[in-house]
Amino acid sequence: MSTTDIRHTIWVAYGRSGVVGSIRKDERGFTVTMAGAQAAAGCYPTMEIAKNALHASMTPGSDWPEFREH
Repeated sequence: MSTTDIRHTIWVAYGRSGVVGSIRKDERGFTVTMAGAQAAAGCYPTMEIAKNALHASMTPGSDWPEFREH
């Protein structure tokens, strides 16, 4: 028996006040989760769409967050 490690890439989004959310890439697409949320905000087919969705979920007028891969 062998165990397969499945790794997913994650990007953390940073705003002026710290972490605002994250984007996780897996076999379904790019899943957006806002900081402090109990559930994901949605799954999107591309990273660009996921970034836009995350930014749209932030407080209106917020600057574009910085995304750092982890």
